[in-house]
Amino acid sequence: MEYFVRHRTTYRYLQDVSHSWHLAHVRPRVTPLQAVHDSSIVLSLETASRIAREDYFSNPCEWFSIDHPHTHLEVLAESHVTVRPAPQRAAGDSISWEEVRRRLENPQTDEERDAVQYLFDSPMTKYHGDIAAYGDISFPKGRPILEGATQLMNRIHREFRYDTTVTDVSTPLDRVFEIRAGVCQDLAHVGIAAMRGIGLPARYVSGYLLTKPPPGKPRLLGADASHAWFSVWAPPFGWVDLDPTNDVPAGESHVTSSWGRDYGDVAPVAGIILGGHDHVVEVGVDVIPVDQAAPELPHIAPSGPAR
Repeated sequence: MEYFVRHRTTYRYLQDVSHSWHLAHVRPRVTPLQAVHDSSIVLSLETASRIAREDYFSNPCEWFSIDHPHTHLEVLAESHVTVRPAPQRAAGDSISWEEVRRRLENPQTDEERDAVQYLFDSPMTKYHGDIAAYGDISFPKGRPILEGATQLMNRIHREFRYDTTVTDVSTPLDRVFEIRAGVCQDLAHVGIAAMRGIGLPARYVSGYLLTKPPPGKPRLLGADASHAWFSVWAPPFGWVDLDPTNDVPAGESHVTSSWGRDYGDVAPVAGIILGGHDHVVEVGVDVIPVDQAAPELPHIAPSGPAR
């Protein structure tokens, strides 16, 4: 499936921001199941510096700074991608979770060494509660790891309420686990922490999801948001993405942007500002099949290409 993906982030500040530095992870990445035909980022302001590169996890990202006073900033990313459906996998054909843990105690291959870094706590997946015990329920002795991770996804979907009003990016994971509610980022973090808590690797995946408007209704421009899920290393299949918000393996409707240890590694737009005081952030996302015309948005004057 081919998609046009548009991600607009708008910052409105109560007072002048004198200087700002930003890191954007809004370009989709190339994966074995995803091709990126073109991708661009347009800023509403002239930049003092701007560099496009890959981060530690090989995600495409862009660093830019602005050194003149401003009360408004827009970041518009547009991409054209093709996503192929994931191959059919029998969860029972993956190796046992004990074997995965044994292999990573003494990794021998590049793939195993890469997976080791996703075994450990990260800033947004630390916990003090019984999340490890929660994960342990899905992994009885000898169970294939993908079978256990899939059941864990099923349980999170069933037992946690999707609610955009009860958490924000600063909400601790223990609080999410306590109230059994949150947004897609929170549910992904629960899955990751539950896996890591019993010595299994899991990584955070940021991206976008094709959503469908109600029957007979037009697609609302900018109505969607970025999405998130978690991924488990499940030999012989490699990394397999699981979406607990929707209780499905990530597939042709999921567009991958970045992956890392948790949300903090791949926040769509993060940064530091001097001044500004209170501010409002507005985010609009559209994932549009290419056989539909991409809707027009108000023009943003380009600030020039990354260098």
